Amino acid sequence: MSDLTIPAGKGGLDFLSLGALVTRLDPGIIPFRKARSLDIHVSGGEYNVSANLSDCFGLNTGVATAMVDYPIGELVQGRVREMGVTPFYKHFKHDGVRGPNIATVYSDQGHGVRAPVVFYNRANEAGALLKPGDFDWAGIFGSGVRWFHSGGIFASLGETTAPLIVEGMDAAKAAGAVTSFDLNYRAKLWASVGGDARGQQVMRTIAGKLDCLIGNEEDLQKGLGIAGPDVHSKSKLDPETFFGLIDRVVDQFPNIKMVATTLREVHSTNRHDWAAVLWLNGKKYVSPTMQLDVIDRIGGGDGFAAGLIAGLLMGREPEQALRLGWAHGALLTTFPGDTTMARLPEVEALAKGGTARVQR
Repeated sequence: MSDLTIPAGKGGLDFLSLGALVTRLDPGIIPFRKARSLDIHVSGGEYNVSANLSDCFGLNTGVATAMVDYPIGELVQGRVREMGVTPFYKHFKHDGVRGPNIATVYSDQGHGVRAPVVFYNRANEAGALLKPGDFDWAGIFGSGVRWFHSGGIFASLGETTAPLIVEGMDAAKAAGAVTSFDLNYRAKLWASVGGDARGQQVMRTIAGKLDCLIGNEEDLQKGLGIAGPDVHSKSKLDPETFFGLIDRVVDQFPNIKMVATTLREVHSTNRHDWAAVLWLNGKKYVSPTMQLDVIDRIGGGDGFAAGLIAGLLMGREPEQALRLGWAHGALLTTFPGDTTMARLPEVEALAKGGTARVQR
């Protein structure tokens, strides 16, 4: 297995993601059935990483996604511009009645013993209509892209989204970009497009094209069909539960050079223990554990991915890159919304101190 090599920046994009944009409606701590006002967040698991890398870490990022030509689409485009992300849109016309639509996620924040409640309207979603051939990969990658990223939620949206990811990954590999994927396995989404069996088949096809994989023990087991321990039988903060699966992953996918995840123990909606782990080029790293006072947990994992990837793109040592991801993901849970409001000096200050290398 060769080591992960990060291409040098020579203009163009440091990072490009492929995925669906959504609006998240947020009534704060009020349950939806009693809500009278809502905040609108623009989100998407893949887009969030691009937005965080641009806004907090100052990197040059882009997103390839669907856009609908109607007022909600205009709102979304404005937020993408605010975060400094370069868009590559496949445009769809709204029929004025049924769509296609920008999907809507509904999520209150919960409080204390009351958990957040999340539900969706992804009917006639424009992102699910994306297909191979919709993006000029040769032109996009020809201008320079160092890192290409997508995720499991986008893969599950329709019959054509996973083949589009494969097309993008192939183009990225041909251009010499690092490729990464966040498994984000959602059984309910896969149920509508063939169930768990198809989900695993698709995820395994994509995994064969990756340099980097992000996902927890449950993602690895359910998404890739990797045999492992009962994910509920040990402490959620035990890194060995995660590392125990890595050898099996790499045996089946020797192309993978990096695997990372967050570790979270939820005591209440607003009180979490938080850590993160990284396996890179055969070496293991573990962050410290901190206690979080959470305002909004949505997007914390994407915040971790962004900080980790930023560290690697900026040439930081693996331990430092892991700490940037751990610190940025933690800070993101202290803001409302799905994307960052953190400044890089805040992230670096929180990331300092102690060693993240596994102690043997």
